[in-house]
Amino acid sequence: MPIPKRLNSPFAAARAPLADKIDWARERLIVALDVPNAAASSELVKKLEGACRWFKVGLELFTAAGPAAVEPLVAAGHSVFLDLKFHDIPNTVAGAVRSAASWGVKMVNVHAAGGPAMLAAAKSALDGVRNPPQLLAVTVLTSLDAVALKATGVNRSPARQVTVLGRMCLKAGVRGFVCSPEEVAALRRLTGPDGILVVPGIRPAGSETNDQKRSATPSEALRNGASFLVVGRPITQAPKPAQAAEMVLEEMARAL
Repeated sequence: MPIPKRLNSPFAAARAPLADKIDWARERLIVALDVPNAAASSELVKKLEGACRWFKVGLELFTAAGPAAVEPLVAAGHSVFLDLKFHDIPNTVAGAVRSAASWGVKMVNVHAAGGPAMLAAAKSALDGVRNPPQLLAVTVLTSLDAVALKATGVNRSPARQVTVLGRMCLKAGVRGFVCSPEEVAALRRLTGPDGILVVPGIRPAGSETNDQKRSATPSEALRNGASFLVVGRPITQAPKPAQAAEMVLEEMARAL
């Protein structure tokens, strides 16, 4: 996956002019297309044309439209993060990862809780694939806090559970993660500079947190070591999505 090396260093563009910093930020901002159908996705992407290069296709949109939600984005030259969080037996997940790779997406994810064998199968499924997507492991969902996690039978804190899962993933050869802003610094210490850390739960300064229990501003996440930021509603539900995206990009650039 052609991710610029500078993406692993939050301060790589620190001395660059503002325009360069914003362009640098544009390569790290992923807009979540959490919309109900392909028509709504197409309309939103048009509004964001020129402002955003990365888009996330998640469960809502993919369930409604299937690969037809991905194909136009790839054909238009956009980078796609396919956020389906595969979690099944190893053979099934391996097949799903191979199918996702065939669509030309740049990122695909699985649940770390699927265990070492599933993670290894997902990684092996990309062996020999030309321009394979970055494989990411989802640690603990950003909507979960300690109380919610305990209700699932996990008595560790979210931070501790993320560390446990992170170590297991690294042992299985997976060096990309989806994690909340609160755990990104700890995972960065585990992965070193080569890890790819994708951070949802991003809320620009002054915006509502909605259902995100562990959120942060763009500048906080970048300073803690995030490689990419995922932003949804603060951009997609804004009256002027492109303007909202530019404000996020400026906030990211200021973090440098």
